[in-house]
Amino acid sequence: MWVELSDGRTIGVPLAWFPRLVNAAPKTLREVEISPLGLHWEALDEDISIAGLLAGRGDQTIKRKRVA
Repeated sequence: MWVELSDGRTIGVPLAWFPRLVNAAPKTLREVEISPLGLHWEALDEDISIAGLLAGRGDQTIKRKRVA
């Protein structure tokens, strides 16, 4: 997924980080609400913050193994 920020930067993150998006229909994906703080898909109950993207965080509802 590519997100272009208002300051001109473009952030690319693996869509696999967000399972709700991976499994969503294209029509549902297009129903995104964009705000200064992030992205929101009402139908998917998915919120992705810009701060989280910049910090390299994916879906925070799934526990991942920590790698040293």
